[in-house]
Amino acid sequence: MTNHHQITQTDVHQLIQQACRSGASDAALILTGDILIEDNLAMLCKDPGCKNYGLSKSCPPHVSGPDGFRKRLKSFSQAIVFKIDVPFEILISNQRHDWFRLLHEIAAAIEHDAVEMGYTRSKAFAGGSCKQLFCPDHVACRALAQDGECRHPEVARPSMSGFGINVTRLLQTVGWPMDNSKTDPGSPATGTISGLILVC
Repeated sequence: MTNHHQITQTDVHQLIQQACRSGASDAALILTGDILIEDNLAMLCKDPGCKNYGLSKSCPPHVSGPDGFRKRLKSFSQAIVFKIDVPFEILISNQRHDWFRLLHEIAAAIEHDAVEMGYTRSKAFAGGSCKQLFCPDHVACRALAQDGECRHPEVARPSMSGFGINVTRLLQTVGWPMDNSKTDPGSPATGTISGLILVC
């Protein structure tokens, strides 16, 4: 029988504050029923293909994929979603890696705080390959080697892409625009990167 540990409003507030203090542009609580999982999105990692496919334990084909994530969701009813608004000019440059590292760091910090609050089964997901972000100078992911352990377990988190999580739908659910310049014509064009923490 599934046992959902409901998060209190006080704890929600603290986790959202933590996200924003850590560098998130915004954060919110959502119901896991609003998370859309699409098999075809996960398949894009292989075809047409991501250059990081198969290079880390947190990316396909080394993760449980959409089916595994659907099963995981059955044990959760709530999640924290957060975003970072990044200027488009940065997202198309090598500077984007700094922002995706921050994304992982914030997701890991919220997961850690949730666990400390007693939501011990909480699990965070981010975006981008942890191999590219944290171990670009290493030939191989140590976690994929026999008896190997992740070099950065405190910050590296699985990428949402490999589970087929529809990030656009996540943002729409919360009411966040993908590009703030569309709602504020005077602001520079921005792209949004986001993370997700299942809380239980």
